[in-house]
Amino acid sequence: MAHIVVLGAGLGGAIMAYEMKDQLRKEDTITVVTKDPIYHFVPSNPWVAVNWRTRDAVQVDLAPVFKRKGIGFKPVAAKKVDPENNCVHLVDGSQVDYDYLVIATGPELAFDEIEGLGPHGGHTQSVCHVDHAETASVAFEEFCKDPGPIIVGAVQGASCFGPAYEFLFILETELRRRKIRDKVQMTYVTPEPYVGHLGLDGVGDTKGLLESEMREHHIKWMTNTKVKKVEAGKMHVEQIAEDGSLAGEKELPFKFSMMLPAFRGVAAVRDIEGLVNPRGFIIVDEHQRNPKFRNIFSVGVCIAIPPTGPTPVPCGVPKTGFMIESMVTATAKNIGKLLRGKEPDQKGSWNAVCLADFGDSGVAFVAQPQIPPRNVNWSSSGKWVHHAKVAFEKYFIRKMRRGTSETLYEKAMLDMLGINKLKDSV
Repeated sequence: MAHIVVLGAGLGGAIMAYEMKDQLRKEDTITVVTKDPIYHFVPSNPWVAVNWRTRDAVQVDLAPVFKRKGIGFKPVAAKKVDPENNCVHLVDGSQVDYDYLVIATGPELAFDEIEGLGPHGGHTQSVCHVDHAETASVAFEEFCKDPGPIIVGAVQGASCFGPAYEFLFILETELRRRKIRDKVQMTYVTPEPYVGHLGLDGVGDTKGLLESEMREHHIKWMTNTKVKKVEAGKMHVEQIAEDGSLAGEKELPFKFSMMLPAFRGVAAVRDIEGLVNPRGFIIVDEHQRNPKFRNIFSVGVCIAIPPTGPTPVPCGVPKTGFMIESMVTATAKNIGKLLRGKEPDQKGSWNAVCLADFGDSGVAFVAQPQIPPRNVNWSSSGKWVHHAKVAFEKYFIRKMRRGTSETLYEKAMLDMLGINKLKDSV
């Protein structure tokens, strides 16, 4: 008999529980430990932030779903993972013992690394969590009463650029609908070396596509940019030259700003030698398994992935939903093999498929594998992307509410994008 514990119940953790349940023997048990008993579909947060979605529409109460699936559930935050004693200490003083642990906590948002950044006492908004998106929606409504400059983007060390581009263009669409676009100067600020880098050194023609969209929508941009600090209505930035030297400093005025922060590992795992890197991300091998603690696996945004290459300003590598689902499937099958006395042999595909919605159009890209050089390196744009993103949102939330473990992400996305023939030909 083995007890599998999944730490975290976001995108990676929730589907990890569903798929892991299918791999268990009759005598095995599984428990999900999480600080938040409500699942939120994070890709919908940019829509929540402009009131195109309500919170209720994009969330799922996990307790009844897990109960129906026979999955143990402990909605208590973890205080510290104790890999030497095979247990997780919780903030309520209790502990959960495990035979196998899957860490799927997601990241901690490092707003505190830049003075004045973030919605918690800072001066910028966020779409990283539905709580932040709701706060942003209130701020946006106030902004629309007296519009002015907008800054959207990401700070140095960020690794998830897609939502920044999405929110930038969703805002632009909403401003046009409210007929106040002519009163708003919009600027995209990013550590990326060029527009469309995405932490992936670009995919297909994302550089050309996104630059073209920005020009068409009268949006200015600043690349190779570090944010020094943020004050009320003012962002202090440094522009960095290709050789890493300081090229200049600017003060950018704004009345509304959404800036994505850098990520780091959560406190419950940080500083555990052999488990995490200096930034607190979980070290895993090709089978999603930690090399030192062999009964610990990890999936999702919390794993350590090196950048695609050096950039003048640090840029991390994104972990897309497509990529995360492939990690989950490999991990579930690998633990299933260990339970039956076999060695892990499954690997995540680590491909990237992304639909970036712009409100009334969008950009899609496929990178196979995610890190170049690639077998497939494709991007496209059009109104169809917006409709595809809406359709996928409905599919995935329905999947979460039903508690199904089908891995349709790759098939559905590739079929929808018409890429299967291209994939088979390479």
